[in-house]
Amino acid sequence: MAEPSKQIHIERRGLMLVISSPSGAGKSTIARNLLEADPGLSLSVSVTTRQRRASEIAGRHYHFINQKEFERLRDSDALLEWAEVHGNFYGTPREPVEAAMSAGRDMLFDIDWQGAQQLQEKMPADVVSIFILPPSMTELQSRLHRRAEDTEEVIQTRLANSRAEIEHWREYDYVILNDDLSVAFDAVQSIVKAERLRRDRRHGLFEFVTKLVTEKPVL
Repeated sequence: MAEPSKQIHIERRGLMLVISSPSGAGKSTIARNLLEADPGLSLSVSVTTRQRRASEIAGRHYHFINQKEFERLRDSDALLEWAEVHGNFYGTPREPVEAAMSAGRDMLFDIDWQGAQQLQEKMPADVVSIFILPPSMTELQSRLHRRAEDTEEVIQTRLANSRAEIEHWREYDYVILNDDLSVAFDAVQSIVKAERLRRDRRHGLFEFVTKLVTEKPVL
């Protein structure tokens, strides 16, 4: 019996998968499901000045820091992007992302449109951006209430800001309507698979094709 052929590995640069949506539209759930299903993805853990929620783990969901420390990182160019959202600051540490990209690992970013815009400006060839839309504002409000992690005042603030956030949908490579989570999740997975195969990300193709066209078949 012939031995199974060894899978050919072609070196490539990692991609930066950005998923954004207004609060409650599903980006965090989709991001979590992606990380569980795809070992090739690592979450870019942001720093934030907001208070930790009861369901969050420091260092896994966010690095929780004070505003003085955040300003130090921002002013020393140690953040790839940063934004103020609902009165709190968020940012992406530069060093772990650049190390992962160079090693061919893919990074997942659960960030808002402000952060996505900065990443697209700085590293346009590396970013794949997806915007998640809710089916309706009524459903968006219901999801925020079902989440039961914010006060009513915070929920109303999020709803008030969501319309402005949705206006930025045109700035993204892909837009997905999340009226069925499983369908939306399948769509995101399809995007990731296709983007990993892009010619301009697979720098190892140059060496592979050179060997291919100069190889003499063994008769």
